[in-house]
Amino acid sequence: MLISDSISLLWLVYVVLSLVVLLTGYLGLAFLPRLPRLVITWLVAGVMWTPAHFRLPLLEEGEFYTGFAPAVVVAAVASLEGNGAAFMPAALLVAVGAALGVLVGLLLWWRGRHRDTLDDDDYVEMDDEAPAGRRRGGRGERQEPMIG
Repeated sequence: MLISDSISLLWLVYVVLSLVVLLTGYLGLAFLPRLPRLVITWLVAGVMWTPAHFRLPLLEEGEFYTGFAPAVVVAAVASLEGNGAAFMPAALLVAVGAALGVLVGLLLWWRGRHRDTLDDDDYVEMDDEAPAGRRRGGRGERQEPMIG
């Protein structure tokens, strides 16, 4: 059951909180153009969502607890403990996650950059002598949007 297994519940809480952080971060970067906003957001997502394997010694001699945690957390704990053997693989995973996040952000930007351009069906060809309102395909007056 999900509630009785504390590791599953911990991962569920981590995923929900990371989504909240990413959403608020994306909205907080609204002053930036779309490309850097997507790249920064997905870079942070790559750093936060990259898992790493860890191993902790227990109180009894020769006993270890192993599991998975976010690579950035494993790297931070290894750095605080001065454990270079655990830090290096976790730091490399963080770097790979960040690079993949940047690639996803660039791909999303590239995919959505033509969304604002006109389609060939929307283009209306008019005379060059026509007033500006007529060249845009309108009747020179404001048109109200129609639903349905």
